[in-house]
Amino acid sequence: MNDPTPEKDTALDPVAEAILETLAASDKPAISAETVCQAIQKSRARPGDGPQAWRKYMRAVKQQALHLARGGRIEIVRKGKPVNPDDFKGVWRMRLPGGGTGTG
Repeated sequence: MNDPTPEKDTALDPVAEAILETLAASDKPAISAETVCQAIQKSRARPGDGPQAWRKYMRAVKQQALHLARGGRIEIVRKGKPVNPDDFKGVWRMRLPGGGTGTG
């Protein structure tokens, strides 16, 4: 009944799924939270949404990115280097684990 494989995304929050899907589809080594927010907004757009409607997803994307980083599913990076998801400030990006272990 319970499938313990970590590849199963059935229990993930839709925002966490969007993060993983956007990372998998990206040709860039790391993406910003803004990129994910815009992808979510594009998939949920309603008539009358303004050009900045994606901003309402920023808090949820950061929360889910932290959750995924703590679980080892993604890395939070600053200046191309992984940082502790519980102790960082400023501009950050996210990437899949090991994605850019060289120069960045």
